[in-house]
Amino acid sequence: MKNLIKAIVSIVLIGVIVAFCMVISFCVFKYSPHDTNPNMTITAHTGCEGTDMNTIEAMEAGYKAGADIIEFDLTFKSDGTPVLSHGNPNKAKATFEDACMFLVEHPTLRANIDVKSTENMPAVLSLITSYGLNLRVFFTGVKEEFVDAVRTGCPGIAYYYNCYPNPFKTNSKDYLEDLVATVKEKGAIGINMHHMFVTKKLVKVFHDNGLKVSIWTVNDPYSMTRALYYAPDNVTTKHPLTMVNKAKN
Repeated sequence: MKNLIKAIVSIVLIGVIVAFCMVISFCVFKYSPHDTNPNMTITAHTGCEGTDMNTIEAMEAGYKAGADIIEFDLTFKSDGTPVLSHGNPNKAKATFEDACMFLVEHPTLRANIDVKSTENMPAVLSLITSYGLNLRVFFTGVKEEFVDAVRTGCPGIAYYYNCYPNPFKTNSKDYLEDLVATVKEKGAIGINMHHMFVTKKLVKVFHDNGLKVSIWTVNDPYSMTRALYYAPDNVTTKHPLTMVNKAKN
């Protein structure tokens, strides 16, 4: 019994310490002097505001929330038809062409296309071009093995390079310069990464080299405040309405 009580007390103490640290860092992020990024865009993650993922309903929710950009997943049916799906493309509720038509009907929106497979990228480019969306879409999810297919299949369409920076080196200028060189070598406009890896120094080094920083998936109030403090170029969230309101205040 004594051991159980000690364990419970230890867990409670750890929880209190973690909560205290989060409150302190929240205040630091919110009230410390910092640069803002007036050009920062907010991407509504697919399935935002409680909608089903990769649906027109999710796009509509992102638009109504005031997001600058809507996000959806790209994959292909066995016949090469590009569809919106994170998993089984045969169960997709919308095609990539459906998404293109939605963008045409909402001319203020852009699209963040999260690449899940690259089997028929020329078909994607054909639809982007036929609907006049070349400057209104960009790719994320472009990891190492997808780079060549995206570059050759959709030339001229911007994309971020997806990677996971070493969290112990994201304040090292030499490491960040090497990371910048990698992103440039891949032909990307910037880096797309989990929000916990972002630092002020990383953003500064990338901006100094003419590259952008996009982070995902910023969903809770603490992470949103933290994201605003670090001022990346793009923030992806499942709660765009909350993020939009925070960005305004």
